[in-house]
Amino acid sequence: MAIGTKSGAIKVYGAPGVEFTGLHKDTTAVTQIHFLPGQGRLLSLLDDNTIHLWELVAGTPRDVGGVKREGVICLQEVGSYSLPGRPGIESCSATRVTVLLLLRSCDLLCIGTEGGGVYFLELPRLSLKDSQTLLQDQVTQSLPDDYRCGKSLGPVESLQEHPQQSGKILIGYSRGLVVLWDLSARHAEQLFLGKQQLESLVWERSGNLFVSSHNDGGYSVWAVTNGNTYNHQPVSSTIPYGPFPCKAINKILWRTTQTGSPVLLYSGGMPRASYGDRHCLTIQQDKDHVTLDFTSRVIDFFTVHSIEQENEYDDPSALVVLLEEELVVIDLQTPGWPTLPTPYLAPLHSSAITCSFHISSVPPKLWERLVNAGRAQQGRQHVHGSWPICGGKNLAPQPKQQELLLTGHEDGTVRFWDASGVALTPLYKLSTANVFHTDCDPSDDPQDPSDDPDMQQEEEWPPFRKVGCFDPYSDDPRLGIQKISLCKYSNKLVVAGTAGQVIVLGLSDERSDHLVDVSVVDLLQDREGFTWKGHDRLEPRLKPAPFPPGFQPLVLVQCLPPASVTAVALHAEWNLISFGTSHGFGLFDYHRRNAVLARCTLHPNDSLAMEGPLSRVKSLKKSLRQSFRRIRKSRVSGKKRTITTPTSKVQEANAALAEQEDVAPVQRRIEPRSADDSLSGVVRCLCFADTFLRDGTHHGPTLWAGTNSGSVYAYALEVPGVGSGRVCERGGAGESSVCVEAVLGKEIQLMHRAPVVSISVLDGRGKPLPDPYEASQDLAIAPDMTNAHSVLIASEEQLKVFSLPKVSAKTKFKLTAHEGCRVRKVALVVFGSTAQEDYSEHTLVCLTNLGDMHLFNIPALRPQVRYDCIRKEDISGIASCVFTKNGQGFYLISPSEYERFSLSAKVLTEPLCSVQLDRPLEPTPASDGTTTQPQANGTHKNQMGQAEGQTEEPPSALSSPILDTPLDSPLSCADLTLDSTGELTVEDVRDFLTTVDEAENNLKNIKEEEGRSTGILIN
Repeated sequence: MAIGTKSGAIKVYGAPGVEFTGLHKDTTAVTQIHFLPGQGRLLSLLDDNTIHLWELVAGTPRDVGGVKREGVICLQEVGSYSLPGRPGIESCSATRVTVLLLLRSCDLLCIGTEGGGVYFLELPRLSLKDSQTLLQDQVTQSLPDDYRCGKSLGPVESLQEHPQQSGKILIGYSRGLVVLWDLSARHAEQLFLGKQQLESLVWERSGNLFVSSHNDGGYSVWAVTNGNTYNHQPVSSTIPYGPFPCKAINKILWRTTQTGSPVLLYSGGMPRASYGDRHCLTIQQDKDHVTLDFTSRVIDFFTVHSIEQENEYDDPSALVVLLEEELVVIDLQTPGWPTLPTPYLAPLHSSAITCSFHISSVPPKLWERLVNAGRAQQGRQHVHGSWPICGGKNLAPQPKQQELLLTGHEDGTVRFWDASGVALTPLYKLSTANVFHTDCDPSDDPQDPSDDPDMQQEEEWPPFRKVGCFDPYSDDPRLGIQKISLCKYSNKLVVAGTAGQVIVLGLSDERSDHLVDVSVVDLLQDREGFTWKGHDRLEPRLKPAPFPPGFQPLVLVQCLPPASVTAVALHAEWNLISFGTSHGFGLFDYHRRNAVLARCTLHPNDSLAMEGPLSRVKSLKKSLRQSFRRIRKSRVSGKKRTITTPTSKVQEANAALAEQEDVAPVQRRIEPRSADDSLSGVVRCLCFADTFLRDGTHHGPTLWAGTNSGSVYAYALEVPGVGSGRVCERGGAGESSVCVEAVLGKEIQLMHRAPVVSISVLDGRGKPLPDPYEASQDLAIAPDMTNAHSVLIASEEQLKVFSLPKVSAKTKFKLTAHEGCRVRKVALVVFGSTAQEDYSEHTLVCLTNLGDMHLFNIPALRPQVRYDCIRKEDISGIASCVFTKNGQGFYLISPSEYERFSLSAKVLTEPLCSVQLDRPLEPTPASDGTTTQPQANGTHKNQMGQAEGQTEEPPSALSSPILDTPLDSPLSCADLTLDSTGELTVEDVRDFLTTVDEAENNLKNIKEEEGRSTGILIN
């Protein structure tokens, strides 16, 4: 199966794991694709009227992770052709291609055009056969006078080869005329004088009849008989959803079966007035009639059926429907025609993605329980039939470890995806809506229409059936998930949403009906002068609610004011969660259902934080006033300006040089941010750590919080049974009566007040502290508690390491001053050696607002290498990026596609597959590796001008290039919604709208750095 995209990508899918991707040089929409069966070749037609020939080629063997791998089979473009304009005609629309037909012999391509001409292209040479060209004038000469009547026949709408007699094709013209044309004799064998505008044609397998569909919502069956040149009337003509005006039937298929009754499939045809806005596809066989009702537009469809010539019947086994937003497969062999679950191309964006979270090395027990919960959810929704698209062979070994990608969505759901291989496969879906009373409660719904016999009779026609899972509409925007954290050892999950709700969930294998405990935490702490003007909190259910097997809510913590949660942290070993909003942060003990701490971080002037993202009371006047104040402040804050004469300009320049003597030449001077900036109290990050805060001899639990104004708060925690020199006795006598306590230990204010992006505590060896349970259960090397610890604080402008417990600066790297970019995402990653199995290094990976990756060693913060990864214009992609612990990452290249990349030479996730062909695979031509091919939609070709056989997540295309130049691939044609990732800030957009001078300076810095870049592996 091949899919063409709006941005010029071709994606070929076979059996699960068999995937190839090709990219056209231009980012032009692919309008048609045709396979050359058995040859490993395909043809593509682009919207710019060019035809391209692709073929599978064998890549060169390479060394990956110390292992010699065979060359990856790649899809490579080998030729292209553009139809020349007709002489004497100024407009090229006459030769604009409307339809392609590849003959069964695979040596001739028939091209239908808008001007009504049919041209013939020899394959695989892509050369035009002028002698075969059929122009409309030759056809009109054969028409009877009463049909001709001076009108044009219109564009060629359909070309179909005779199923039994090669060399004969049906040509359908827009006006309604259908011609059976003999290619060898070059004459019209039969003419079918249709009078209704034609949309599509399809042959019946025997070749004795064909079916035409029309723009009035009807279809006609025509008999093909010998000796009768003119056929004025079809055998039958039907408007299935008439008699009122109907929409066109865009495409129709007729498939014969051994049971006798043919299967008829067609898209469109709905009554205009009643259901003109529906996206439908109808399946009919005898008395069975189903109208599949989709939530997005039908692009194309085909059936999987018998194609061997000796077989008498088509016997279709499956229907594959490509929709604008998803792929749906219908099992045509099972009664009721159920849908089949897809092993790839599952729609990530059934509801808009708002956040994501990755888990590496998932324990087998947790994996098994999630899989079982997912199967219980599917129940009877899907039949577990075999996947019908089974071409090629997957050669990739089983993954060494299981990986989970969790995505939070606008409708309050969290979806769990198997990210172990090249495709994202859905495992389990968690919904948080049933914890609350929402606008669309099932209990509030009116009586079910199916219970009312009168309603049933009214709704019997058309027989709609909802199919597909793409549902872009949310019942309540407050349900949107903003932050996720999962502990894989304790099976505890924390999800936080748009209305200040923080839910702690535990994994259960049994269904449960219970009431969820609710705790309210007031982050304002009765501070006067602040009134919340945003949305209300979600109302929790007051009665027990049913929760299916899987993650079930234990406690709901409601922040007040109900602002969107901006950060969460979970420490399951201490039974603690921490959460932050634009007003402050809180600490909650979910074991004892006790709020431990609430700290307000609001600045006295921070009134904007009280309006909320969904508020409608934001005043344009107030926004303008704030802007003018900011401008006035920036003017007043500097020295008073002198009269700009040439002399004064020289003096200014000299004074500036004198001032900057203490600044390195490559650094930029960074202006400190004002403490009065709006949203300064937003909590950006939270972190738990067992470290030294009070003194250098006693370590214990601590909580760290960083804000938008560069403030860092460190709290020493008293957790019963945990601490220096104590033995942890969970559940011991009297423990439940002792509460967790938090005492402010340190408060740090960064000089430039830049937002704090990340906080991490490093042990005595300079290594990150292990996750909860890892040290206590001997799942990781115990941290060094004998030497002094340090804390790594990453702000938007610089990275800095402070010693603990004194909090004195040890080392720093001024990223903004050196590189002219700002930090957006930070992660501590383990890179394994390809040469030495047991050697690894901890590295700080930093993603900037320019879309590049900077790698630093820790704790010295020495720059190691810089890679270009995401286009700097792709604000949404940068905001959605999530790193794995072993050097890979994911980011959204469109609202529906994740791109997977790898910074590690050892850890690669790529498809390895083979395809059996009738011809030998040719090796790719050698390349000196000095050029890179064009990129489209965030997908990159490698240096040999080929796109490797791999695709990630629906319907993302991935390749595995080695890149030495900036990736400036153009924007995807998909509409990018800025609020789809839940992480975008005013700063993101402000960075995007930089001046031309700043952008040029940044590019100069990038060019300077490229000399030492060793390249990035993106897969």
